[in-house]
Amino acid sequence: MEAKKSTAKYWALFFFWFATMIVLLFVYREFFWLALPGTVTYFAKGMDIM
Repeated sequence: MEAKKSTAKYWALFFFWFATMIVLLFVYREFFWLALPGTVTYFAKGMDIM
């Protein structure tokens, strides 16, 4: 049987990047795109897609 791995670390990193993305969206609109790779990557890892 395959052991279920914990994704709590990935969810914490996702929420960090998501908050960063929201702040950048309202404060520095031109830098909003810099937070997208981290947000999408850690969302996929949190959902255990990657």
